[in-house]
Amino acid sequence: MERKSNEAEIASYVGKLLRDNFGKGPSSVYVSIQEPYMTIYFRDFLAPMERVLVDQKEDMRVEETRDLLIQGLLPEIKASIRVMTGIEIQSFYHDWSLQNRSGVIVGVMNNINEMEGKALPEYDKKERVHEEIIRVSMLAEKAPEKVDSCMLNDRTLVVLRDGILVRIEKELIRDGFEEQLKLSKRRLEKSLLHDQQFESILSTKVEDIFVDWDFNLDKSYITLILKPNRY
Repeated sequence: MERKSNEAEIASYVGKLLRDNFGKGPSSVYVSIQEPYMTIYFRDFLAPMERVLVDQKEDMRVEETRDLLIQGLLPEIKASIRVMTGIEIQSFYHDWSLQNRSGVIVGVMNNINEMEGKALPEYDKKERVHEEIIRVSMLAEKAPEKVDSCMLNDRTLVVLRDGILVRIEKELIRDGFEEQLKLSKRRLEKSLLHDQQFESILSTKVEDIFVDWDFNLDKSYITLILKPNRY
């Protein structure tokens, strides 16, 4: 019950924060908490000016602006989550799907350090999912040094990749092209991920796919939003 209460409180807070800072908030916010992760998934989130830019095929400009704005809000979100729930967030990752008018913020909890060297909980077809993730990574850059994943609930799957950057990418980051690299990788990897067999593996529809990186740590998180089958 406490987890559900925490999820509802965070959802309400983030929805208002986005509305206050972007001029328009999402119509719905879904928060999922399962140690060591928290996801904040929002839908119907596209301001009128952003819609104009998207219609003019200026998606990357919208994403770059959003990235800057959300980076400024993350310290406030981190502090507020700690006050509301006592949960300590170590780092955040975020991504957008402008065509679906959706987005996600992934919070990695401090206790992930305690889980170092331990596999996350099992779920059905976990190994097959990892095989597909490795296949995509090899097409885009190289096979990760480590892959693990966590099914937070029947709608949310978070995948960690560790050690995926190739030398040319590291050089671009050192030369100050981090944001441009992230935008290009985001577009490439998501197109590849959408072409893979996750729906057949998981026996459910994939509604959204999000990707983000911490280039300094050479880590990446992929979030799959699923549509669970109802019988």
